[in-house]
Amino acid sequence: MRLLLIRHGLTEANERHLYCGSTDLPLSPGGRLALEERRKKGDVMPIDGLRVLTSGARRCEETLFALYGPVPHKREPGFREMDFGDFEMRSYEELRRDPSYIAWITGDNEKNTAPGGESGEIMRARVLEALERVIAEGRPTLIVTHGGVIAAVMDHLFPGEGRNRYQWQPAPGRGYDVDTDHLAYREI
Repeated sequence: MRLLLIRHGLTEANERHLYCGSTDLPLSPGGRLALEERRKKGDVMPIDGLRVLTSGARRCEETLFALYGPVPHKREPGFREMDFGDFEMRSYEELRRDPSYIAWITGDNEKNTAPGGESGEIMRARVLEALERVIAEGRPTLIVTHGGVIAAVMDHLFPGEGRNRYQWQPAPGRGYDVDTDHLAYREI
């Protein structure tokens, strides 16, 4: 089965290096423009015959529209980004002396839970449940989602690659074209 994973375009939070998971931000003007330019140049993967899903976040909805125009699609909230709780919309520089932040980033980042938010493990379990439903349906699918979500999916499908969460995250507006039957992928 073909699975096309695309990360949303740039947001103000990306540009300002802020933790942003559950905050429902739009694309930044520059993020929208970059995606629209790619569409005009024909630098997008064709999606004919693919079912289309988004996480439902505004930035994902806007990315889908900027790349492909008004496409019929459904929202799958299981593909939402990690909830950073008390750290949402804050930067490392702002948080670096906060004892609760230091405790969160110290040790096992996948197990540590952001106060008022989720751990990487909780997010990953939610994402993999949604992925299981998509794969079980056996329909080629485009998912416009978030960097952390894509990293969780790719790490699950390709554990032997030895990449961590940050190494699997594609650039905004980019992603992976995955063949789940043959466990192969290419960056797009």
